[in-house]
Amino acid sequence: MITLDPASPVPPFEQVRTGFAAKINSGELAVGTKLPTVRALAAELGLAVNTVARSYRELEEAGLVETRGRAGTFVSTSGDRTLARARAAADRYAEIAHTLGLDRDAAIEIVRAAVTALPWS
Repeated sequence: MITLDPASPVPPFEQVRTGFAAKINSGELAVGTKLPTVRALAAELGLAVNTVARSYRELEEAGLVETRGRAGTFVSTSGDRTLARARAAADRYAEIAHTLGLDRDAAIEIVRAAVTALPWS
């Protein structure tokens, strides 16, 4: 379901998180899809259970998945709103940058620097 790049400088938990996030955002993993258990995925990928658990926690905090106790972890209906949330955040940023008197190029450069600083996979 997810593949890791052992040569990548991106930590394994982040590769798992971004791998699932990309599949959820693209619709490859539909709302209601059950994810593997933390233990099963950790065994499959050769990772520590805590590494996969951290990925799942961050996906849940982002609203992309929901854990239903012993039933497991599922793609959340709020995952459908991820792009809308990102657009809303961008709109808020643009308004703040404008209010602060930044010109368009400076505002875009700030975003570019922030995005570049993140460990994208």
